[in-house]
Amino acid sequence: MGAKKKKKWIKFRHTVVTNLLFLVIYPYSRIKYGIKIEKIADTKRQYLVLLNHQTPFDQFFVGMSFNRKTMYYLATEDIFSKGMLSKIIKFLVAPIPIKKQTTDIKAVMTCIRVAREGGSIVIAPEGNRTYSGRTEYMNPSIVSLAKKLNLPIALYRLEGGYGVQPRWSDVTRKGKMRGYVYEVIEPEEYKALADDELFERIKNGLYVNEAKADGEFFHKNRANYLERCIYVCPFCGLSEFHTSGAVIKCAKCGREAEYTVTKEFCGVGYEHPFRFVADWYDYQEQYINGLDTTSFTEAPLYTESAGLYEIIPYKNRYLVKKDANVSLYGDRITVNELTFDFETVSQISVLGKNKLNIYYGDKLYQLKGSKRFNALKYLHFYYRYKNIKEDNNDKFLGL
Repeated sequence: MGAKKKKKWIKFRHTVVTNLLFLVIYPYSRIKYGIKIEKIADTKRQYLVLLNHQTPFDQFFVGMSFNRKTMYYLATEDIFSKGMLSKIIKFLVAPIPIKKQTTDIKAVMTCIRVAREGGSIVIAPEGNRTYSGRTEYMNPSIVSLAKKLNLPIALYRLEGGYGVQPRWSDVTRKGKMRGYVYEVIEPEEYKALADDELFERIKNGLYVNEAKADGEFFHKNRANYLERCIYVCPFCGLSEFHTSGAVIKCAKCGREAEYTVTKEFCGVGYEHPFRFVADWYDYQEQYINGLDTTSFTEAPLYTESAGLYEIIPYKNRYLVKKDANVSLYGDRITVNELTFDFETVSQISVLGKNKLNIYYGDKLYQLKGSKRFNALKYLHFYYRYKNIKEDNNDKFLGL
Protein backbone atom coordinates (compact mmCIF):
# COMPACT_ATOMS: atom_id res chain seq x y z
CA MET A 1 0.00 0.00 0.00
CA GLY A 2 1.20 3.52 -0.74
CA ALA A 3 1.90 6.14 1.87
CA LYS A 4 -1.15 7.75 3.42
CA LYS A 5 -1.89 11.10 1.79
CA LYS A 6 -1.37 14.01 4.18
CA LYS A 7 -4.48 16.07 4.88
CA LYS A 8 -4.40 19.68 3.78
CA TRP A 9 -3.99 22.36 6.44
CA ILE A 10 -6.18 24.80 4.53
CA LYS A 11 -9.90 24.08 4.62
CA PHE A 12 -12.81 25.84 2.90
CA ARG A 13 -14.52 26.30 6.27
CA HIS A 14 -11.68 28.60 7.40
CA THR A 15 -12.71 31.10 4.73
CA VAL A 16 -16.39 30.81 5.65
CA VAL A 17 -15.69 31.30 9.36
CA THR A 18 -13.34 34.22 8.68
CA ASN A 19 -15.92 36.06 6.60
CA LEU A 20 -18.70 35.47 9.14
CA LEU A 21 -16.47 36.67 11.98
CA PHE A 22 -15.58 39.88 10.22
CA LEU A 23 -19.24 40.78 9.70
CA VAL A 24 -19.36 41.22 13.48
CA ILE A 25 -15.77 42.12 14.33
CA TYR A 26 -15.27 44.88 11.75
CA PRO A 27 -17.90 47.29 13.16
CA TYR A 28 -17.07 46.23 16.74
CA SER A 29 -13.36 46.99 16.38
CA ARG A 30 -14.03 50.30 14.61
CA ILE A 31 -16.15 51.41 17.57
CA LYS A 32 -14.05 49.87 20.37
CA TYR A 33 -10.57 50.76 19.12
CA GLY A 34 -11.29 53.79 16.98
CA ILE A 35 -9.11 52.30 14.29
CA LYS A 36 -8.76 53.44 10.71
CA ILE A 37 -8.14 50.37 8.52
CA GLU A 38 -6.34 50.99 5.24
CA LYS A 39 -6.85 48.17 2.75
CA ILE A 40 -4.09 46.86 0.53
CA ALA A 41 -4.76 47.21 -3.20
CA ASP A 42 -3.91 43.66 -4.29
CA THR A 43 -5.67 41.19 -2.00
CA LYS A 44 -5.56 38.22 -4.38
CA ARG A 45 -1.89 37.41 -3.82
CA GLN A 46 -0.32 35.35 -1.07
CA TYR A 47 1.70 37.26 1.51
CA LEU A 48 3.90 36.78 4.49
CA VAL A 49 2.53 39.53 6.71
CA LEU A 50 4.83 40.80 9.47
CA LEU A 51 3.40 43.21 12.03
CA ASN A 52 4.30 45.08 15.18
CA HIS A 53 2.24 43.77 18.09
CA GLN A 54 0.18 46.27 20.14
CA THR A 55 -3.28 44.94 21.04
CA PRO A 56 -5.05 41.57 21.45
CA PHE A 57 -7.10 42.41 18.34
CA ASP A 58 -4.16 42.89 15.96
CA GLN A 59 -4.91 39.78 13.91
CA PHE A 60 -8.37 41.09 13.09
CA PHE A 61 -6.99 44.44 11.98
CA VAL A 62 -4.64 42.63 9.58
CA GLY A 63 -7.50 40.57 8.19
CA MET A 64 -9.56 43.69 7.55
CA SER A 65 -6.71 45.34 5.66
CA PHE A 66 -6.43 42.31 3.42
CA ASN A 67 -10.16 42.36 2.66
CA ARG A 68 -11.06 39.39 4.88
CA LYS A 69 -8.72 37.08 2.99
CA THR A 70 -8.23 33.82 4.93
CA MET A 71 -4.89 34.08 6.68
CA TYR A 72 -3.07 31.77 9.05
CA TYR A 73 -1.63 33.22 12.23
CA LEU A 74 1.17 31.92 14.41
CA ALA A 75 -0.07 31.43 17.98
CA THR A 76 1.67 30.30 21.16
CA GLU A 77 1.09 26.94 22.78
CA ASP A 78 -1.05 28.64 25.44
CA ILE A 79 -3.87 28.99 22.89
CA PHE A 80 -3.64 25.26 22.19
CA SER A 81 -3.65 24.16 25.83
CA LYS A 82 -7.23 25.04 26.76
CA GLY A 83 -8.90 21.70 26.17
CA MET A 84 -12.16 21.83 24.22
CA LEU A 85 -11.84 25.58 23.50
CA SER A 86 -8.52 24.94 21.77
CA LYS A 87 -10.06 22.19 19.65
CA ILE A 88 -12.83 24.55 18.54
CA ILE A 89 -10.35 27.31 17.61
CA LYS A 90 -8.21 24.82 15.72
CA PHE A 91 -11.23 23.48 13.81
CA LEU A 92 -12.54 26.92 12.89
CA VAL A 93 -9.41 28.84 11.87
CA ALA A 94 -6.39 26.50 12.29
CA PRO A 95 -3.75 28.85 13.74
CA ILE A 96 -0.16 27.64 13.46
CA PRO A 97 1.24 26.60 16.86
CA ILE A 98 4.66 27.83 17.95
CA LYS A 99 6.61 27.52 21.18
CA LYS A 100 7.15 30.98 22.61
CA GLN A 101 10.68 32.45 22.52
CA THR A 102 12.22 29.42 20.80
CA THR A 103 13.15 28.43 17.28
CA ASP A 104 10.36 25.94 16.62
CA ILE A 105 11.26 23.72 13.65
CA LYS A 106 7.78 22.20 13.55
CA ALA A 107 6.23 25.66 13.26
CA VAL A 108 8.60 26.50 10.41
CA MET A 109 7.62 23.32 8.56
CA THR A 110 3.91 24.10 9.05
CA CYS A 111 4.42 27.60 7.62
CA ILE A 112 6.09 26.09 4.55
CA ARG A 113 3.20 23.64 4.21
CA VAL A 114 0.57 26.39 4.41
CA ALA A 115 2.46 28.53 1.89
CA ARG A 116 2.67 25.62 -0.56
CA GLU A 117 -1.08 25.11 -0.22
CA GLY A 118 -1.68 28.72 -1.20
CA GLY A 119 -2.22 30.33 2.19
CA SER A 120 -1.01 33.67 3.52
CA ILE A 121 0.80 33.69 6.87
CA VAL A 122 0.78 36.35 9.59
CA ILE A 123 3.58 36.67 12.16
CA ALA A 124 4.45 39.23 14.84
CA PRO A 125 8.28 38.95 14.88
CA GLU A 126 8.42 40.50 18.37
CA GLY A 127 6.60 37.43 19.68
CA ASN A 128 5.16 39.65 22.40
CA ARG A 129 2.94 42.67 22.77
CA THR A 130 4.97 45.70 23.69
CA TYR A 131 5.08 46.78 27.35
CA SER A 132 6.96 50.01 26.61
CA GLY A 133 5.02 51.36 23.63
CA ARG A 134 7.93 50.77 21.26
CA THR A 135 8.44 47.92 18.84
CA GLU A 136 10.78 45.70 20.83
CA TYR A 137 13.23 42.81 20.25
CA MET A 138 12.78 40.65 17.16
CA ASN A 139 14.37 37.27 16.56
CA PRO A 140 16.65 37.40 13.47
CA SER A 141 15.40 33.92 12.49
CA ILE A 142 12.42 35.65 10.83
CA VAL A 143 14.74 36.36 7.88
CA SER A 144 15.54 32.72 7.12
CA LEU A 145 11.85 31.82 7.41
CA ALA A 146 10.87 34.61 5.03
CA LYS A 147 13.40 33.45 2.45
CA LYS A 148 12.22 29.84 2.75
CA LEU A 149 8.59 30.85 2.15
CA ASN A 150 9.48 32.94 -0.89
CA LEU A 151 6.35 35.10 -0.54
CA PRO A 152 5.97 38.86 -0.88
CA ILE A 153 6.64 40.34 2.57
CA ALA A 154 3.98 42.84 3.66
CA LEU A 155 5.19 44.97 6.56
CA TYR A 156 2.07 45.91 8.51
CA ARG A 157 2.16 48.79 10.95
CA LEU A 158 -0.17 49.45 13.85
CA GLU A 159 -0.07 52.92 15.33
CA GLY A 160 -1.94 54.22 18.36
CA GLY A 161 -2.62 50.78 19.83
CA TYR A 162 -0.47 51.41 22.89
CA GLY A 163 -2.47 54.53 23.65
CA VAL A 164 -5.78 52.73 23.16
CA GLN A 165 -4.97 49.49 25.00
CA PRO A 166 -1.46 48.95 26.41
CA ARG A 167 -0.50 45.39 27.31
CA TRP A 168 -0.59 46.05 31.03
CA SER A 169 -4.16 47.41 30.99
CA ASP A 170 -7.58 45.79 31.18
CA VAL A 171 -9.45 48.75 29.71
CA THR A 172 -9.71 50.23 26.24
CA ARG A 173 -9.28 53.98 26.06
CA LYS A 174 -11.20 56.23 23.70
CA GLY A 175 -8.67 57.32 21.10
CA LYS A 176 -7.47 56.75 17.55
CA MET A 177 -5.54 53.92 15.91
CA ARG A 178 -4.31 53.21 12.42
CA GLY A 179 -3.54 49.91 10.67
CA TYR A 180 -1.89 49.84 7.25
CA VAL A 181 0.68 48.14 5.03
CA TYR A 182 3.86 50.21 5.26
CA GLU A 183 5.72 48.38 2.51
CA VAL A 184 5.69 45.24 0.38
CA ILE A 185 9.08 43.65 -0.33
CA GLU A 186 9.03 41.36 -3.35
CA PRO A 187 10.95 38.05 -3.36
CA GLU A 188 13.23 39.10 -6.22
CA GLU A 189 14.12 42.19 -4.18
CA TYR A 190 14.93 40.56 -0.85
CA LYS A 191 16.81 37.65 -2.45
CA ALA A 192 19.42 40.21 -3.46
CA LEU A 193 19.79 41.38 0.15
CA ALA A 194 22.10 39.89 2.76
CA ASP A 195 20.28 38.48 5.80
CA ASP A 196 21.32 41.38 8.03
CA GLU A 197 20.18 43.90 5.40
CA LEU A 198 16.74 42.31 5.15
CA PHE A 199 16.51 42.10 8.94
CA GLU A 200 17.25 45.82 9.28
CA ARG A 201 14.64 46.61 6.67
CA ILE A 202 12.03 44.54 8.50
CA LYS A 203 12.90 46.15 11.84
CA ASN A 204 12.82 49.66 10.42
CA GLY A 205 9.56 48.99 8.60
CA LEU A 206 7.83 47.75 11.74
CA TYR A 207 9.33 50.18 14.23
CA VAL A 208 6.77 52.32 16.02
CA ASN A 209 7.61 54.45 19.04
CA GLU A 210 4.60 55.69 21.00
CA ALA A 211 6.66 57.35 23.71
CA LYS A 212 5.37 60.70 22.54
CA ALA A 213 2.35 62.90 23.11
CA ASP A 214 0.74 62.22 19.74
CA GLY A 215 -2.89 62.04 20.78
CA GLU A 216 -5.31 61.83 23.69
CA PHE A 217 -6.63 58.56 25.07
CA PHE A 218 -9.47 58.85 27.54
CA HIS A 219 -10.51 56.52 30.36
CA LYS A 220 -11.00 57.17 34.07
CA ASN A 221 -8.99 54.00 34.93
CA ARG A 222 -6.16 54.61 32.49
CA ALA A 223 -3.38 53.79 35.02
CA ASN A 224 -4.98 50.62 36.37
CA TYR A 225 -2.62 47.62 36.47
CA LEU A 226 0.45 49.55 35.37
CA GLU A 227 2.07 47.60 38.22
CA ARG A 228 2.09 44.60 35.85
CA CYS A 229 4.84 46.46 34.01
CA ILE A 230 6.60 48.59 36.64
CA TYR A 231 8.37 47.21 39.74
CA VAL A 232 11.41 49.51 40.18
CA CYS A 233 11.00 52.90 41.86
CA PRO A 234 13.42 55.65 40.78
CA PHE A 235 13.63 56.77 44.41
CA CYS A 236 13.79 53.51 46.39
CA GLY A 237 14.72 50.71 43.97
CA LEU A 238 12.92 47.37 43.94
CA SER A 239 9.40 47.96 45.13
CA GLU A 240 5.75 47.22 44.61
CA PHE A 241 3.16 49.56 43.18
CA HIS A 242 -0.55 50.11 43.48
CA THR A 243 -2.75 51.79 40.91
CA SER A 244 -6.17 53.33 41.12
CA GLY A 245 -7.90 55.33 38.42
CA ALA A 246 -5.26 57.50 36.78
CA VAL A 247 -2.65 57.24 39.57
CA ILE A 248 0.27 54.88 40.28
CA LYS A 249 1.76 54.83 43.80
CA CYS A 250 4.98 53.31 45.16
CA ALA A 251 4.28 51.14 48.21
CA LYS A 252 7.66 52.01 49.78
CA CYS A 253 8.06 55.77 49.46
CA GLY A 254 4.42 56.64 48.83
CA ARG A 255 5.13 58.88 45.85
CA GLU A 256 2.28 59.12 43.37
CA ALA A 257 2.20 59.93 39.68
CA GLU A 258 -0.71 60.55 37.35
CA TYR A 259 -0.79 58.77 34.00
CA THR A 260 -2.33 61.45 31.82
CA VAL A 261 -4.49 61.21 28.71
CA THR A 262 -1.42 62.04 26.59
CA LYS A 263 0.42 58.94 27.96
CA GLU A 264 2.70 61.21 30.03
CA PHE A 265 3.48 61.02 33.75
CA CYS A 266 2.89 63.93 36.08
CA GLY A 267 4.23 63.67 39.63
CA VAL A 268 1.75 64.48 42.38
CA GLY A 269 3.53 67.21 44.36
CA TYR A 270 6.97 66.60 42.79
CA GLU A 271 8.64 66.46 39.38
CA HIS A 272 8.47 62.93 38.04
CA PRO A 273 11.76 61.77 36.45
CA PHE A 274 10.09 59.94 33.55
CA ARG A 275 7.88 61.38 30.88
CA PHE A 276 6.60 58.14 29.33
CA VAL A 277 6.29 54.46 30.28
CA ALA A 278 9.13 53.71 27.83
CA ASP A 279 11.47 55.98 29.82
CA TRP A 280 10.58 54.22 33.07
CA TYR A 281 10.84 50.84 31.35
CA ASP A 282 14.36 51.68 30.11
CA TYR A 283 15.42 52.80 33.59
CA GLN A 284 14.01 49.60 35.08
CA GLU A 285 16.03 47.41 32.68
CA GLN A 286 19.17 49.46 33.33
CA TYR A 287 18.63 49.05 37.06
CA ILE A 288 18.32 45.24 36.79
CA ASN A 289 21.32 45.03 34.46
CA GLY A 290 23.31 46.88 37.12
CA LEU A 291 22.51 44.31 39.84
CA ASP A 292 24.53 41.24 40.74
CA THR A 293 21.41 39.15 41.10
CA THR A 294 23.42 36.03 41.98
CA SER A 295 24.02 37.53 45.43
CA PHE A 296 20.32 37.65 46.36
CA THR A 297 20.00 34.06 47.56
CA GLU A 298 19.22 34.27 51.28
CA ALA A 299 15.98 36.22 51.53
CA PRO A 300 13.29 36.51 48.85
CA LEU A 301 13.08 39.76 46.92
CA TYR A 302 9.35 39.31 46.39
CA THR A 303 6.77 37.03 47.97
CA GLU A 304 3.20 36.70 46.71
CA SER A 305 0.53 34.14 45.88
CA ALA A 306 -0.50 32.80 42.49
CA GLY A 307 -2.24 29.87 40.90
CA LEU A 308 0.15 27.10 39.84
CA TYR A 309 -0.76 25.08 36.76
CA GLU A 310 0.90 22.25 34.89
CA ILE A 311 0.56 22.68 31.13
CA ILE A 312 0.31 19.72 28.81
CA PRO A 313 1.34 21.50 25.58
CA TYR A 314 -1.30 21.45 22.85
CA LYS A 315 -3.70 19.56 25.12
CA ASN A 316 -4.75 21.11 28.41
CA ARG A 317 -3.68 22.70 31.66
CA TYR A 318 -4.28 21.40 35.17
CA LEU A 319 -4.49 23.30 38.43
CA VAL A 320 -1.81 22.12 40.86
CA LYS A 321 -2.40 24.67 43.61
CA LYS A 322 -4.93 27.50 43.69
CA ASP A 323 -3.08 29.87 46.05
CA ALA A 324 0.55 28.81 45.94
CA ASN A 325 3.21 30.76 47.83
CA VAL A 326 5.60 32.21 45.26
CA SER A 327 9.01 33.69 46.15
CA LEU A 328 11.56 35.28 43.84
CA TYR A 329 15.26 35.08 44.66
CA GLY A 330 18.19 36.17 42.55
CA ASP A 331 18.88 32.60 41.47
CA ARG A 332 15.54 30.79 41.69
CA ILE A 333 11.78 30.85 42.04
CA THR A 334 10.14 28.79 44.76
CA VAL A 335 6.50 27.76 44.59
CA ASN A 336 5.49 25.96 47.79
CA GLU A 337 7.73 22.86 47.86
CA LEU A 338 8.89 23.29 44.24
CA THR A 339 12.17 25.06 43.49
CA PHE A 340 12.91 26.31 40.00
CA ASP A 341 16.67 26.93 39.91
CA PHE A 342 17.59 29.36 37.16
CA GLU A 343 20.62 27.19 36.46
CA THR A 344 18.39 24.34 35.29
CA VAL A 345 15.28 26.18 34.04
CA SER A 346 15.47 26.00 30.25
CA GLN A 347 13.15 28.93 29.52
CA ILE A 348 10.85 31.49 31.12
CA SER A 349 8.30 33.52 29.17
CA VAL A 350 5.51 35.99 29.87
CA LEU A 351 2.14 35.38 28.24
CA GLY A 352 -0.73 37.81 27.95
CA LYS A 353 -0.90 40.43 30.65
CA ASN A 354 0.30 38.58 33.74
CA LYS A 355 0.98 34.87 33.16
CA LEU A 356 4.41 33.29 33.56
CA ASN A 357 5.50 30.05 31.88
CA ILE A 358 8.40 28.10 33.39
CA TYR A 359 10.01 25.34 31.32
CA TYR A 360 11.63 23.00 33.82
CA GLY A 361 12.99 19.62 32.74
CA ASP A 362 10.35 17.90 30.64
CA LYS A 363 7.53 19.84 32.30
CA LEU A 364 5.88 23.18 31.69
CA TYR A 365 4.43 25.10 34.62
CA GLN A 366 2.42 28.30 34.59
CA LEU A 367 1.94 30.92 37.29
CA LYS A 368 -1.20 33.00 37.06
CA GLY A 369 -1.48 35.58 39.79
CA SER A 370 -4.00 38.23 40.71
CA LYS A 371 -4.84 41.05 38.35
CA ARG A 372 -1.95 43.01 39.90
CA PHE A 373 0.60 40.19 39.47
CA ASN A 374 3.83 41.34 37.81
CA ALA A 375 5.22 38.43 35.78
CA LEU A 376 7.80 40.64 34.08
CA LYS A 377 10.15 40.84 37.06
CA TYR A 378 10.58 37.05 37.13
CA LEU A 379 11.57 37.08 33.47
CA HIS A 380 14.04 39.92 33.99
CA PHE A 381 15.73 38.29 36.99
CA TYR A 382 16.00 34.97 35.14
CA TYR A 383 17.69 36.55 32.12
CA ARG A 384 19.98 38.70 34.27
CA TYR A 385 21.10 35.61 36.19
CA LYS A 386 21.77 33.67 32.98
CA ASN A 387 23.74 36.56 31.46
CA ILE A 388 25.93 36.83 34.58
CA LYS A 389 26.57 33.09 34.79
CA GLU A 390 27.39 32.84 31.09
CA ASP A 391 29.66 35.93 31.33
CA ASN A 392 27.42 37.47 28.72
CA ASN A 393 27.52 41.23 28.23
CA ASP A 394 24.12 41.10 26.53
CA LYS A 395 21.64 43.46 28.18
CA PHE A 396 18.63 41.62 26.73
CA LEU A 397 16.19 40.68 29.49
CA GLY A 398 13.77 38.49 27.59
CA LEU A 399 11.39 40.96 25.91
